[in-house]
Amino acid sequence: MTRSARRQADPLAVLEKALGHRFKDRALLTLALTHSSVGQHRLDDNQRLEFLGDRVLSLAIADILHRRFPAEEEGALARRHAQLVRREVLAEVGRAIGLAPQLRVVGGGREPGGRDTEGAVADACEAVIAALYLDGGLGAAERFVARRWESMIAADLEPPCDPKTALQEWAQARGQPPPKYAVVSREGPDHQPLFTVTATLKEGGAATATGQSKRAAEQTAAADLLKRLGA
Repeated sequence: MTRSARRQADPLAVLEKALGHRFKDRALLTLALTHSSVGQHRLDDNQRLEFLGDRVLSLAIADILHRRFPAEEEGALARRHAQLVRREVLAEVGRAIGLAPQLRVVGGGREPGGRDTEGAVADACEAVIAALYLDGGLGAAERFVARRWESMIAADLEPPCDPKTALQEWAQARGQPPPKYAVVSREGPDHQPLFTVTATLKEGGAATATGQSKRAAEQTAAADLLKRLGA
């Protein structure tokens, strides 16, 4: 088998190509792909890398936006930033580079939605960004983020306004206090939780929604309430 054929048969090599980086320490990449359901100890899974990757991504996106939109104020930049680091975006990027089939999850991912859940792919994407940072420095991580987030940044000609922000602005415009969010329930295992959250306005009613994270449930509840208000 030729060297080229060996690399094509190596799933990590395929992922490295998608990342635009060949790892000196491949153990970092393997760890980034290891879900918490697999590790026997908290240091054996990708949660610490996920923590670091979240901060590296935040810095990389903030730097890109600061340079790309020099005339925008802090509030507009913050709204863009919040949209670009959402779990849904991370999952989209993770699936685009082929993370889901390579995730190491309990049972090999045979349970329904095992390795392809939005949360699992998003967390792994953050962990991979951390692995890039540790193996190749901030430059390696920033190059990946710039390349994979470019189309989403370019598509937003105006600063986006997420549902929670829009609902808060709706309330403020009418002299109401900010909406309140309350967790109604949390179900499911630690690696695949489901949160049910209610968004309530002092005058305007309430809406309840479910999501794979508290933030996702809050955003959906806020969006549902905005629809009811005709906003």
